[in-house]
This record gives sequence, structure tokens and C-alpha cells, in this order.
Amino acid sequence: MVFQSFNLFAHRTVLDNVMLAPRSVKGQAHKEIEPQARALLAKVGLDGMAERYPATLSGGQQQRAAIARALAMKPAVMLYDEPTSALDPELAEEVLQVMRTLDDEGMTQIVVTHDMRFARAASDRVLYVEKGQIVESGESETLFSAPEDPRTRRFLRTLL
Repeated sequence: MVFQSFNLFAHRTVLDNVMLAPRSVKGQAHKEIEPQARALLAKVGLDGMAERYPATLSGGQQQRAAIARALAMKPAVMLYDEPTSALDPELAEEVLQVMRTLDDEGMTQIVVTHDMRFARAASDRVLYVEKGQIVESGESETLFSAPEDPRTRRFLRTLL
């Protein structure tokens, strides 16, 4: 899971943040996971930033480090909670590019967001949820261009 507020350990380097779970949870050896962690950092565009601390990174870089950290556990599915909520459009685009790369590689990704522009750009399918109930679901472009439920239409009208 990739959290809205990144949840990186401030007292650990970016590399240490990525290696922590495989080492602690899976018991993998440092020498085994360090090359994998560095490759994941390169994959998310953080090549050369392994020894930096989270506070020295931009919000988009921190979010990409959080994505690398989640990928280090080799999940079948990635879940993102508001991955771009605190980011300006340029940094949000950096995160979206990483997510598109993962999609191209076949990674199943679930994104919870209020940012409908991001949802439209990032998703193949969308579920519109209101008060804990699924109101409407469908292919992204169809749901955004021709929503069937009046609640979905009303919501999208106010945000888009």
C-alpha cells in the first residue's frame, strides 16, 4: 500500500526505507535486497538518490520512494491512497508516469482518490463510491464522458 502522506521513515535513507520491509518481514539479507532496492529506485526515477533522506526530497520524489518501498515486497496488487493529494500538477505527473509504467508491466493497481482529473488519466476502470456504496462503475472514459447515474453526473459536474 502507498499512503497519502508517504510514511517514509525520516531517520532512514531512501535506500534503507526501500530495504526495510524485505529485511524485517521476509528476512532477506542486505546483500540480496540492496541491488533489487537500487533497481526499484531507478525504476521510479530516483536513481542516485538512494543515500538521501526523505526530508531532502520533493513531495513527488517522496511518493515515488514510497512506491519503490511497496514494490520491494513484490505485491500482486498495489493500493494507493490519494497518491497525488499533496502534490502540485508537475509532481503528480511524475507519479502518474511511474504508475503507467507499472500498468504497462501488468501490475494491477487500485487508486482511491478524490482527484477526478487524476482518476481519469490514471485508470482503465472507475468505481464511483458515495457514502460507502458503489453508485456506478465502468470503463474510465465512458464513466467520465457519459455517466448513467444522476449522482455521478452531479459529482463530476462540480469537479470537472
